[in-house]
Amino acid sequence: MRDLAALPKAHLHVHLESTIRPSTLAELGFASDTTEFDGFRSFADHNSLVRQCLTRPEHFTRIAAEFCEDQAAQGVRYGEVTFTAAAHGERLGDPDMPLAAVLDGLAPEFTVILDHSRRRSPERFAKTLELARNHDRVVAIGMAGEERHSMQPFAELLDAARDAGVRLVHHAGEDAGPDSIAEALDLGHAARIGHGIRCLESPDLVARLLDQGVPLEVCPSSNVGLGLVPSWPEHPLPRLVEAGLRVTVNTDVPASVGTDLVTEYERIRKVFGYDDAALACLARAGVDASFAPDAVKAALHAGIGNWLDGGE
Repeated sequence: MRDLAALPKAHLHVHLESTIRPSTLAELGFASDTTEFDGFRSFADHNSLVRQCLTRPEHFTRIAAEFCEDQAAQGVRYGEVTFTAAAHGERLGDPDMPLAAVLDGLAPEFTVILDHSRRRSPERFAKTLELARNHDRVVAIGMAGEERHSMQPFAELLDAARDAGVRLVHHAGEDAGPDSIAEALDLGHAARIGHGIRCLESPDLVARLLDQGVPLEVCPSSNVGLGLVPSWPEHPLPRLVEAGLRVTVNTDVPASVGTDLVTEYERIRKVFGYDDAALACLARAGVDASFAPDAVKAALHAGIGNWLDGGE
């Protein structure tokens, strides 16, 4: 079996605030190290406490730089990290500082997706759109948070983003059903779906995702850790792949649920019996679904091919 840390990867769905090293959090005054949650709400409350520790530009720059170091050790050669910039800016009274500080810390091969909770105001989402339009390294924006909240209040802004050429990537089909995915496609003009695992409940939706070639950002350990899937063996990833859907592998909230991207691939290998060729296909799907430049994609594909050719 080949070394999965050496497999070149693109990482498309990972929240910066949920990647912070425990040692860094401790220095910032955060004491809890829990990785057990009884649902999305308890995770969100925990995540809110983590965010409160970030108060100065150097905090944001540090966690971004450390994130890139940790990702490189996991074989990530291109990444799109999700960051809730407008919420931090509103909390700290400085709308532009958090994103600028994060960008100062990110290595060149990493870009940003700005997210916005469905529970928060359209006015804050308008700031998110503004930030995206002002920074070239922001490759997309999208809706996150509890999916039972409709995106309808944001319809005009979502249209404006599409019309301005801003890519849209939304969380859907994780803690809510297929209707949330359909809304992300119809109302939200989604280029990719964050999670999307509940699409299997609707054959018509699966057919639509296949027809439109919409990738899914699948995060198995997060789904299990947040109680949205009972266990790893019961995770629908193999069924999503068997359906022909464009499945990418990601971590979502790695520090919060005790995982990293190599661990995700290792668990897929162990639990589902995927061989190295199948794992390479998942890595290629991540590259193809990314917003990376064509030259970066070509280099990643070449690296994946070399990884397969050089194995035992």
